[in-house]
Amino acid sequence: MAGPGRKSPPLVAEKRYDSSGKAPKPKAAPAKKSAPARKSPRKPRGPIGLILGLFTGIVRFIFRIIWGISWRVGLIFALILGASVYYMSTTLPPISEMVDGRARGSVTLLDSNGTVFAWRGDQFGGMITADTVSPYLHDAVVATEDKRFYSHFGLSPRGIASAIRINMREGRGPLSGNGGSTITQQTAKLLCIGTPYDPEVWQTEADYEADCRRSTLWRKAKEAIYAMAMEVKYTKEEILTIYLNRAYLGAGTRGFEAAAQRYFGISANQVDASQAAILAGLLKAPSTYAPTSNLQRSWDRANVVIGLMEEQGYLSAAEAAYARENPAGLSEAAKARSGGYFADWVMESGPEFFTRSTTEDVIIRTTLDQKIQAAAEEALVWTFENKVKEGSEAQAAIVVMSADGAVRAMVGGRNLQASGAFNRATQALRQTGSLFKPFVYAAALELGHSPLEVINDQPLCLNIVGSGEWCPQNYDREFKGNITLTQALYESRNIPAVLLSEAVGREAVRSVATGFGIDRDLADGPALALGVSESTLIEMTAAYAGILNGGSSVAPYGLVDLRLQGESEPIFGQGGGIGERVIRDDSAKKLTWMMSKVIEQGTGQRARIDGWQIAGKSGTTQASRDAWFIGFTGEFVTGVWMGYDDNKPLSGVTGGGLPAEIWRETMSRVLSDRIPLPLPMTAPDGSEPAGAVMSEDQADQLIQLLLQELQSAAGN
Repeated sequence: MAGPGRKSPPLVAEKRYDSSGKAPKPKAAPAKKSAPARKSPRKPRGPIGLILGLFTGIVRFIFRIIWGISWRVGLIFALILGASVYYMSTTLPPISEMVDGRARGSVTLLDSNGTVFAWRGDQFGGMITADTVSPYLHDAVVATEDKRFYSHFGLSPRGIASAIRINMREGRGPLSGNGGSTITQQTAKLLCIGTPYDPEVWQTEADYEADCRRSTLWRKAKEAIYAMAMEVKYTKEEILTIYLNRAYLGAGTRGFEAAAQRYFGISANQVDASQAAILAGLLKAPSTYAPTSNLQRSWDRANVVIGLMEEQGYLSAAEAAYARENPAGLSEAAKARSGGYFADWVMESGPEFFTRSTTEDVIIRTTLDQKIQAAAEEALVWTFENKVKEGSEAQAAIVVMSADGAVRAMVGGRNLQASGAFNRATQALRQTGSLFKPFVYAAALELGHSPLEVINDQPLCLNIVGSGEWCPQNYDREFKGNITLTQALYESRNIPAVLLSEAVGREAVRSVATGFGIDRDLADGPALALGVSESTLIEMTAAYAGILNGGSSVAPYGLVDLRLQGESEPIFGQGGGIGERVIRDDSAKKLTWMMSKVIEQGTGQRARIDGWQIAGKSGTTQASRDAWFIGFTGEFVTGVWMGYDDNKPLSGVTGGGLPAEIWRETMSRVLSDRIPLPLPMTAPDGSEPAGAVMSEDQADQLIQLLLQELQSAAGN
């Protein structure tokens, strides 16, 4: 029953059929959820499983700690490194201030024709850039030193690892030997990581550079930071520019411009492939591969560079083959390497602040004649190869000068390529022997004696205080009695020279010798006349130049003028030449005539050259320790010395022998294309009475006076 107000739902039966008369499909019962599969119970771990699990957990824990620390430390390190690199990059100057870092300047020496013949100091040819330098040179440097230069950021981990592996394999320390350095790192090292040269810290520039090349872990780290800072500050081409200008390339050259000029006489922007290969090859070992030291070794190294250029695509196969088949030759100046002793002498004679210690680039014009220099060198070599037994250690020196003292050639020893070596022409003090006798005769002529006067060549003995009896001998142990002064000179007889010196007075002889520049502790006794005092070859040659020029003193010189590079006006000029008159012109001309007889009839006959008037004098010291010959034509005076450095006696050599032959070989070459000039000489009047310097009685009286003088000196 329904409640009031409510309708009851109709009572109808459930429809068993739908409108079509078909029975409806029964609704599917919801699927029952299957019960979860029951896990099999975990087997209890054994002791090994527990240990492995514990170990794995510990490793994972340690790894998490290490990783957490590492990435944080790495991040901090990267930030510090980045900050250091950035800060360092802000301190780097413009590249124009970094290309020339020399602590001293250079000296370029020109011969009398204005041609370069020698260099001293650190040569810098001027700034070049990677953009303007020869493409061959640009590519050769990159191919040789750092083929990944354009792809790294200053460091090459692959190169460093390879270098360490090579060093360890060869038994060296990891930082010794191969460095694996990039061009950027090498540039950083050349810049000494930004540390300038300080003379208060390093005694020499060599010490500074050695310190800059030290390999330590700390220095390597600083070098790496500096290299990366350079990569931030500069472009690749700017870094390469610094490197091209700072690299040392042997023979005192700094930078490729100086090296190209030094070896090939051209600019670095003009070199071809073969020249570029030689220059780039110098980077490995400048002194070893310098073409002026060993050209074949330089070519061998250049072939390696050419191979690298071909391998890396900088040269085609045809270009590489052509470069190998046509190796670069040296310039004439580099090939000659002449005048090394002369150049050293000029450097020593010039002001130190413009030569040996210059901070400027200096040009010095000199008196050197390279043709005469070559003649002297060839003569020396020829004589020792053909006239001296093999293995002899005897030395020789040659000086050729004009009558005003201008030195035209100088050879200071048998090592013609020497630089900075002992110069026997200017530094060897040796007894002069009979080379001194012309000054005795000059004093006599100046006092009015005649070349045809007679002097007595007779035995003589004197008692020398402190030395005992002294009996000078002639070289042939003979006495010729009365002979003329001219004969006494051209036969180089000792006793007449002593008697003449005593007759005119030792002070007169000493005055003449000193006036001509021979003033090194001249002997006080009668042996003065026989050349027991010491002198150098250049001093004696200059003294003979005084005879040639008419009797005036001569100061030998090689420096004509000096100027700074780029300046047209010289700072100063020559420091030598003709000085004050020592003897009269007439006396000098008579003495020249007497000395011409030395060549025609006397001890200097081996110096004769057909068609030329020559005057000169030979000299041989006691026990043949020194052999000299100095002779002159109407234009040149040439001096030759021969002996041993340790002062031991020569074997069978006198001044009229090998030294005279070296003189002839030298001057034959010098005079070969010249017109013969007459000597400025005056022959004595044949009608002039041939008086005697002293008679036999006068000679005896002179000897007695000398003995009394010596005894009186002994008593005092």
